[in-house]
Amino acid sequence: MNQLSQIEALLFVVGEEGIELEEIAFTLERPTADVYQSLTELKAKYAEDPTSALTILEVGNRFVLTTKKVYAPLLKEFARSPLANRLSQAALETLSIIAYKQPITRGEIDELRGVQSSGAVQTLVSRQLIEEKGRVEGPGRAILYGTTTYFMDYFGLKDLTELPDVQQMETDLADDEETLDLFYDRFKEKDEN
Repeated sequence: MNQLSQIEALLFVVGEEGIELEEIAFTLERPTADVYQSLTELKAKYAEDPTSALTILEVGNRFVLTTKKVYAPLLKEFARSPLANRLSQAALETLSIIAYKQPITRGEIDELRGVQSSGAVQTLVSRQLIEEKGRVEGPGRAILYGTTTYFMDYFGLKDLTELPDVQQMETDLADDEETLDLFYDRFKEKDEN
């Protein structure tokens, strides 16, 4: 593994939250000057490669792996596509966790799901179903996520107390031995209309 590929992997994993130079340097056990030089090289590599859709943005003191501006019309068209309007199982699981445990960080979501959730979180943010509700005090200042008013409207909820009771659903599942997706039926109904 070379340093460029390690940085690329870290940028990919952290998703839209980005990562600070110091965090990369600490993780790779490298001086910050070396890491900054590698970030600059990686950004130049993306810029020079016409077959790459990626670039690196420096937002505040964080670095974010993102797509080049030239691809914005394509991505907007994709977002409007009826095929893009369905939520994956991962996004539904993530949305369920956020709805019941909010405010919650992506790291806590990952821990509950047992897998990385940055893609699902990005999807839910782009669909305006979840939003930033603040930041955790301490190192890294992780984003706290919660549901939006659009989420409440979409699912016809007046407040979060109207969410189905998890313990009752577990009891019903044990009795019926069926699989229950918390929001699947409502999304399916909306897609069909």
